Amino acid sequence: MTAIRNALSGALAAQAAINATSQNTANMKTRGYTRQGVLLTALGPSQGMNGPGLGVQVSALLRFSDSYKSQQLWRANSELGMRTQSQPYLNQLEKIMGEDKTSISNGIDQFFQALNAAGVDPVSTPLRGQVVTAAGAMAQAINSIYSVTRNQQLSVQQQRESMLPQANTLIANIADLNDRIALAGSLGTNTSALVDERDLAIDDLSKMMAIEVLQQPDGSSTVSLKSGQPLVAGKLASQLQLVTVPPATTAELRLDFAGTLFGLDATRIGGSMGGLADFEKNMLAPLQTSIMQLAEDLSNKVNAQQALGQNAHVPPTAGTPLFVYNASGTGGLLNVASNFKGDDLAFSATGAPGDSGNLQKLIAIKNSAVNLTSIGNVQIGDADTQLVGKLGIDSKQNQSLLKNASTIREQAEEDWASTSGVNEDEEAINLVEFQKMYQANMKAIAVANSLFDSTLAMFN
Repeated sequence: MTAIRNALSGALAAQAAINATSQNTANMKTRGYTRQGVLLTALGPSQGMNGPGLGVQVSALLRFSDSYKSQQLWRANSELGMRTQSQPYLNQLEKIMGEDKTSISNGIDQFFQALNAAGVDPVSTPLRGQVVTAAGAMAQAINSIYSVTRNQQLSVQQQRESMLPQANTLIANIADLNDRIALAGSLGTNTSALVDERDLAIDDLSKMMAIEVLQQPDGSSTVSLKSGQPLVAGKLASQLQLVTVPPATTAELRLDFAGTLFGLDATRIGGSMGGLADFEKNMLAPLQTSIMQLAEDLSNKVNAQQALGQNAHVPPTAGTPLFVYNASGTGGLLNVASNFKGDDLAFSATGAPGDSGNLQKLIAIKNSAVNLTSIGNVQIGDADTQLVGKLGIDSKQNQSLLKNASTIREQAEEDWASTSGVNEDEEAINLVEFQKMYQANMKAIAVANSLFDSTLAMFN
């Protein structure tokens, strides 16, 4: 009977809808899970038949997703990854360089204060000894901060190297999932779970670099960098490499796609990898160079003034270098010359006992200008304060951008969830409604069976 057939199709459709709802409920807390549903379509009567129809069918399994919201989610993740990556380094630099007792500023102040104190009695052995001690402390402060920048530089390089295998694995996984999705789709299999897995991989990759994603008719996704270089096309995957080409000593980022090499500007690829490169090139490297320039300029000026004065030897001789500057930084960027003693300080301009003419010129070095890459021309005595000030501005700006990126990412997640996320109340209502639908159709089958039995009984 048509009634039984119709009711049976309705019961099967309700059962399919209940299955989809139960899948949604089971994955309510699963990261990246996209809500599913069924598309029900009424079946009309067969050709030549005069009747209400042949019931209902499940035309398709639906995956509730919005490609625009997914794109927004991935873009927000790239910005968040970029701002998150550099903030710990900025915090460390800001804390260490701003520490009163161990800062470069404090070391410079203590050194010139010791020179000023020696002006009371230029021939005093204890006062001369304090100058040498203060010079060592200043050099140590400079070396300590420089060492922090070197360690951060090594950490950034190691972090970048560790990110490459992760990124390449994600790229390969996306390409593999593209292939599986296209194959499953051609066979009519539900690909929702595979698409969710691929979108999660894309989301993880988007945190590492800024990407653009284009959906293809076969269900695959083409992934590229914002600058246009391809990462994934169908089942083809690219590979990121760090290559050092002589005479360069630093590794460059390259992308190999199907045998074609693309050079990449690491500072412009976005995400955490771009954030690291941007911090290293535009913040850390200029700061490190500035510290080196300050140490070298201070060393050169003090040593040059030493050479113009007379020490406290008997008889007096021309002053020898107080500092040794080491551009490689090995063993310290700035050090007091070996075996340098208080009597070696050339305070006298004429060699006469008690003369402090050259000492006054040594003291004046604090107010002389030095040209630093990060901040331009400043006085030596103000250089570290200016460097710390710029560092603080950079840190605050990044914190503000990080806060904005976090807010945008949260909003993007909420927008995505409004379409693709599982709503507990909605699924509970669906369960009740489809259960009623199932029960009603089973009741219709029972009624149709009863009518059929009654009809048969009339012929007995």
